Amino acid sequence: MLLKFKEHYPEVHPTAWIAHSADVIGDVKIGENSSVWFQCVIRSDVNKVRIGKNTNIQDLSMIHTDVDSQTIIGNNVTVGHKVMLHGCTIEDNCLIGMSATILDHAVISEGSIVGANSLVTSGKKFPPRSLIMGSPAKVVKELTQEDVEKLIKHAAHYVDYKNDYC
Repeated sequence: MLLKFKEHYPEVHPTAWIAHSADVIGDVKIGENSSVWFQCVIRSDVNKVRIGKNTNIQDLSMIHTDVDSQTIIGNNVTVGHKVMLHGCTIEDNCLIGMSATILDHAVISEGSIVGANSLVTSGKKFPPRSLIMGSPAKVVKELTQEDVEKLIKHAAHYVDYKNDYC
């Protein structure tokens, strides 16, 4: 469901898909061929949320902001099931593993993976092409260009999946 909050109504690209049970609220912009899956909540009541193109937000994920921290998600990003993103930045070509939590002002740089159940604490910034795991999360290895290409392909598969629902 798309919901207005104060003067802000979500803007969803015509090729994007929002599951009927997802809630997208307020100052949210969702890009071309992106998808928001079942039971997700994207609540932009105190700051903006921006989601790029070919990005998928999988089932049960929650995205929110804070007064001083917007949430920005780049292009070709996979946000796995039951992820919590709060006032953070996820750059292009990343994968956020299931049940990961990423807190305010954290930055996941381009071409990175955050492992399932990881906790990225406030203000943490990681270099590009990092495999990030743990609680608190830390870099465990550098990813190759081949790894990053697989992340882009994974996001592309979700574009195909969402097209099956349109």
